[in-house]
Amino acid sequence: MIDYFSLGHPLSRLRSRYAQRARERMLRLFLATFQPTPETRVLDLGVTPDQSLPESNYFERHYPYPERIVAASIEDISALQDIFPRTRMVRIAPGPLPFADQSFDIVFCSAVLEHVGSRDRQQQFVRELLRVGRAYFLTTPDRWFPVEFHTLIPLIHWLPQSCHQQILRGLGLEFWSKTDNLNLLTGRELMEFFPPASRPVLKKITTCGWPSNLVAFGLC
Repeated sequence: MIDYFSLGHPLSRLRSRYAQRARERMLRLFLATFQPTPETRVLDLGVTPDQSLPESNYFERHYPYPERIVAASIEDISALQDIFPRTRMVRIAPGPLPFADQSFDIVFCSAVLEHVGSRDRQQQFVRELLRVGRAYFLTTPDRWFPVEFHTLIPLIHWLPQSCHQQILRGLGLEFWSKTDNLNLLTGRELMEFFPPASRPVLKKITTCGWPSNLVAFGLC
């Protein structure tokens, strides 16, 4: 399992508490926006095999119609089938999604976009998300929040990316110093990934009064 959560960090429990509250608000926004029914087909793109944190797979834990979810991940999530027996678990490869056009009524994708690589790969990821769904709900951390969620280090991610990555390498955080593993976005950069016909509504979830998460949603 890829440790996206800084599980051994002394502040990981505090981060987890705030992350759970943010995901509660995101789910409420999702349900209020789309008002899904028992017939609504949903793809949750980017499920984690982690079972230790209350915010992990929050969508599967609390969505009212779990039998209508297809949960997909590039990691091995087969163990989650016993935890969420009504949800279909699918392991996928990076790149094009193995689903036909408009296979789902809604694509839900939380905290994945920052991990898919370069800006070109992020845009390709968004295009695939739009291809397989009729509507979408996408979240990613806001780069301008003062603490970076994955390393729990403040402020240095505001520097140019090359400087940020150099500091992370100096701190021994080689994994997070690679663009393939962490490429943060601002709201403006996120909006640029969407064609005019699929332009999203952009909302911001706040933590301690500061925008911490970007939420983009709309019709494909």
